[in-house]
Amino acid sequence: MPSITQPAISPAVFEDTSVAFAAKTDHQLRKTYWLFAMMNRAGLVNLGTFFIKLALRLHLPIKKLIRSTIYEQFCGGETIRECEGTIRHLSESGIGTILDYSIEGEDDEAVFEQTTTEILRTIDRAATSKDIPFTVFKVSGIAPSALLEKVQRKADLSSAETQAYARVVARVERLCSQANLRSVRIFFDGEESWIQEVIDDLAYTMMARYNSRQAIVFNTYQLYRHDVLDAYKNAYLNARKNNYLLGGKLVRGAYMDKERVRARENNYRSPIHVTKADTDRDYDAAVDFSLEHIDFIEVCLGTHNEASCLHCAEKMQKLGLKCGDSRVWFAQLLGMSDNLSYNLANLGYNVAKYVPYGPIDSVMPYLFRRAEENKSIAGQSSREFLLVKREMGRRNLGVV
Repeated sequence: MPSITQPAISPAVFEDTSVAFAAKTDHQLRKTYWLFAMMNRAGLVNLGTFFIKLALRLHLPIKKLIRSTIYEQFCGGETIRECEGTIRHLSESGIGTILDYSIEGEDDEAVFEQTTTEILRTIDRAATSKDIPFTVFKVSGIAPSALLEKVQRKADLSSAETQAYARVVARVERLCSQANLRSVRIFFDGEESWIQEVIDDLAYTMMARYNSRQAIVFNTYQLYRHDVLDAYKNAYLNARKNNYLLGGKLVRGAYMDKERVRARENNYRSPIHVTKADTDRDYDAAVDFSLEHIDFIEVCLGTHNEASCLHCAEKMQKLGLKCGDSRVWFAQLLGMSDNLSYNLANLGYNVAKYVPYGPIDSVMPYLFRRAEENKSIAGQSSREFLLVKREMGRRNLGVV
């Protein structure tokens, strides 16, 4: 039997708010408390989202308010330079940064080129510091979603569309080539099922090219889909057959409502599991599979689920893997689940935070999704609020 390399951890470790919020001043903790108090009320989230969208559309002067509240909680800044304080702050607690240029919803060749250039800057910045263990991009951020969907359907492309897709492939190659040149790991983010297959194809092409000695390119596996666990195992088999390492980022998924609506409207079976229990089962099975094949897979658990983090830690212990094994990472979003990030890092596990950045106007779709996720994930907002409230009480700051 393999030797045990670290003590067992229990669910109680994630209750330690003194570690989870040690990096926050009393003032910062109070601001977080009030923000989550508001986000814990679905009606306020809906109303606030509506008025913020309206105010931005009317060019009303509310950016200062946004910057000092929701933007400050979930984003690092408008530029990489503005993120430096966050990078340093996280590093002091043993947590890495994943710079995420969070521009969404654009459909313009000039913007795609600008976005590609900015992601290249994140790669170059990551190459200079061990505090930035991964970079990330969305293919839909550098390509028209409609074109990706058409390619996935294997529809005939016009001459202009063929040229446009060639530019998409070239952008992906530029990013992965630079990541390989600078020895920086790069995530392909997960997206909607109607464009995910073409994204998978691009990711596997890049893996075959650059993952021969180490996992540079990682694909994202959304385990709320009923077909993805098998797809992940098949990706491993294909990687073994073609002599490269599989890089896997495991998430549950972010497009559940959109996926189900589209499936219903177009009369096909939804790709989403019927129950959350099915998703949880497949997620933990993917974790087990990764760790059992760790000589050929490098894995990052992108999750806010305490049970899955605990499951991974226990599985690592059972297999005799060190908690700081460089092939296993945990990742959470900036501003969320600090009880997971800081306590795991405190125990010696590899942890990174996604740090979104970009102009306030352009990042608002990302921020609206964060608010919606806190509202829609059962108990998530209440959980965040409860932990902050508990720490407020521990510090005798007073709560209402």
